[in-house]
This record gives sequence, C-alpha cells and structure tokens, in this order.
Amino acid sequence: MPPAGMIRKTVVVADAAADIRERFGDALQQAGHHAVPVERAADLLRRIGNGEADLVVLGLHLSESSGVDLVRSIRELDGGGAVTILVLSGSIASAREVRELTDLGVAGYVNEHSAPEHIMPSLAPHLFPDSFNRRLSARVALAIPVAYRRGSTISSAMALNLSKGGLGIRTMSPLEVGAVVQVQFRLPRTEHDIEVTARVAWSDLRAGMGLEFQDVSSSDLAAIEEFVDRRTARSGARRSADPG
Repeated sequence: MPPAGMIRKTVVVADAAADIRERFGDALQQAGHHAVPVERAADLLRRIGNGEADLVVLGLHLSESSGVDLVRSIRELDGGGAVTILVLSGSIASAREVRELTDLGVAGYVNEHSAPEHIMPSLAPHLFPDSFNRRLSARVALAIPVAYRRGSTISSAMALNLSKGGLGIRTMSPLEVGAVVQVQFRLPRTEHDIEVTARVAWSDLRAGMGLEFQDVSSSDLAAIEEFVDRRTARSGARRSADPG
C-alpha cells in the first residue's frame, strides 16, 4: 500500500537482462512505484497499447529488429509521445541511432549499470518533470544544513543539491515517498531563510531523499531562482575558461 498522498507511477522496465530488470524494479518498488518487468518486445507493445505505462526504461536489444523501430512502434501506439521513454545507454549502437531516437522524442538516457542508490535520482526528474524541471533548471551542488519538520518531529540533514523545483538531502533516515514536510534552509552568503512545503519524491536508505517544492512564497522562489541561475552561470564561465 503506497503512502497517503503519494503519486504512484507505473514504470515498465524492458530489457533482456534479468539483473537489470530486477535492480531497476527493486529501486522503483522501494520508492513506492509500480514496476513492471518486461523481457519481450511484444509484451512491451501490448502494455503500451493498453495504456499501462507512465515511463518506459528501455534496452534497445529487447527486439530482434532495430531498437529504433521498436521506439517507432511505441510512438505509433501512444499517439506520438504520450509515454516518456528513457533508453539504457549501453544499448545504443551508433550516433545515428541517437539522432533517430531524438527525433522520436526519447526523453533521455540512463546507465544500466547504475548502483541501486543512483537509480531513483536519475529517474525522478522524468517521473515528476513539473517539479524537477522548472524553467529547465539545472541542479547545483550545495552542502548546507537543512531542517525539515513532519508533524511535531524536527530533523536535520545536509543538502546534496538544489534546483528551482526541489532539493536533494543526504540522510540515513529518509522519509517514505509521498511524505509532506516543512523545510527550512539558508542560502549561502545571504541572510535569506527559505521556508517551503515539500513532498518526498524519492527515498533511499543509502542516498537520502529528494524533495519536490510544492508551496513556495514568491520571495523565496525568486531567491532560489536567482541563486541557481548565478551558480549555474558561474560554473559555465569556469568551464569556458578551462583550456583543457
């Protein structure tokens, strides 16, 4: 039974390798989502045709024909883009395939060798794009103290990263997916205390948890956006100046 208030997604993990299906499936199930392992192209297409997927994690070797043709078949069934598709990066055969997959609206690529604690952080932005991609915001690394309250219990942790739509937190006692918390932190080199209501989007005992901002005042949102933009621009300038 998923936690109250949780948005539960159905994710089809389609790959010929059982260990990949199991590793991704276990991470999704532990985060409260419904994972559907699939090892045959026909089963995948049947589920797409029945509207049984919010997200597909796809190994292109699933089909005896080309992986691009399989994605094209998915698009014919889902109306041209209703289902988000992530391709396992190791199944890509050529740069031409990447271009063709981009034309078919593939959302991105994920490493099939990802450790369990890295799977949900890589999938969460595609499961909750409205929260993670506000104004296509990048994440910036940020090691600052964070306090969060659920009911009468107040906990503290360290931030991992910050975007305009959410906050990553490192903690050995993460809350369950769907939990709603009140969060407080101070942006570096400012006197601005940020207070937001957030929801746990992913949770992992080894990695921590990811919080989606849900209720943010206009002044706090402006401060977060300015900070992320400034850090992103600074990072870009450093890369441009690096002769290597």
